[in-house]
Amino acid sequence: MARGGEPRRALAHDGELGAAVARAQEGDEAAFAVAYRLVQPGLLGYLRGLVGNDAEDVASDAWLEIARDLGRFTGDGAGFRGWTATIARHRALDHLRRQRVRPRSSVLEQDVLELPDPSSTHERALESISTEQALSLVHGLPRDQAEAVLLRVVVGLDGPAAARVLGKRPGAVRTAAYRGLKRLADQLGAAGVTDDGPGTLGEST
Repeated sequence: MARGGEPRRALAHDGELGAAVARAQEGDEAAFAVAYRLVQPGLLGYLRGLVGNDAEDVASDAWLEIARDLGRFTGDGAGFRGWTATIARHRALDHLRRQRVRPRSSVLEQDVLELPDPSSTHERALESISTEQALSLVHGLPRDQAEAVLLRVVVGLDGPAAARVLGKRPGAVRTAAYRGLKRLADQLGAAGVTDDGPGTLGEST
């Protein structure tokens, strides 16, 4: 079972991440390993939401590009997470085009519905369900809502950063994430989780 609170910990480590990235840009290999350790869990969870079991291969390709272009990056820890998510998303879309398949169902390593805001009514509604049930519901969302939820909750990006990854306006991403989370909470409150099995990320219902 995934551990709760992972996105909050990711946000708390932004200072450490920023310092590690700065050292890595100066050639410190150990610092690059620290940056990898802080970013990889959320990045892998996001990729599993896009490409399923091929996530680790896509993540490896993304990290090769991240390492190659590290000197070009400018920004802090939060910015680095956004930058790596953008690279990973591009590699995932390339992979999907090569495979000629839609994003598939997946198993995330984190509790994808652990929301950053502890006072959220949506969080309270979703806390009681298992990771498997959460994934089943996320996969039933329209793709824009599902990907916004994954970026905000799994990767831990704020609205503007998630918008940059998706190439959309921050307001549109906030709205998509809100509608997705509200839809999940409403489904739980109305009928609970069905036994139909996981769907495919991006399918509209």
